Amino acid sequence: MNGNGIYVMIALIALLVLWRRTRSMYRPIRGNGIRLLIPILFLFPGVSMIASLHANEPVWVYAAALGLGMVFSLPLIWTTNYEVREDNQIYSKKNWGFVAAFISILLIRFLLRQELSTMDQQAKLAVFMMVAFGYIIPWRVVSFIKFRRLASQFASR
Repeated sequence: MNGNGIYVMIALIALLVLWRRTRSMYRPIRGNGIRLLIPILFLFPGVSMIASLHANEPVWVYAAALGLGMVFSLPLIWTTNYEVREDNQIYSKKNWGFVAAFISILLIRFLLRQELSTMDQQAKLAVFMMVAFGYIIPWRVVSFIKFRRLASQFASR
């Protein structure tokens, strides 16, 4: 896949995430919240890809990418909250700050991709997968915890 194809794919994934997230502001979250963790499962093929890539980059590069991703997770965590509405269902709180944070993270990732132009394509892909792991996993796990906390508080009333 050429460079432009990767950008198109990333843009489509970002639009899907934003569409699903804004849609969830208007629909209740059903069940016990396990669905909040499902996107983590989609990351496992990426983990196996990184393990099989044999990139020439040192381990600290991947550790730094993971750390950067964890920093990126903070605004997503801060802007993701849940509320019980009049119909006694749990919804994502309406917070357009999330959209701004998510778009900002994508823009920073695009700028970083340009800065790392000396890195070979496989290594760059592996590094940016680590960045994605770094923000998706903590954000989803903390979102699940927030949901479960609210659900248990609501159930005990």
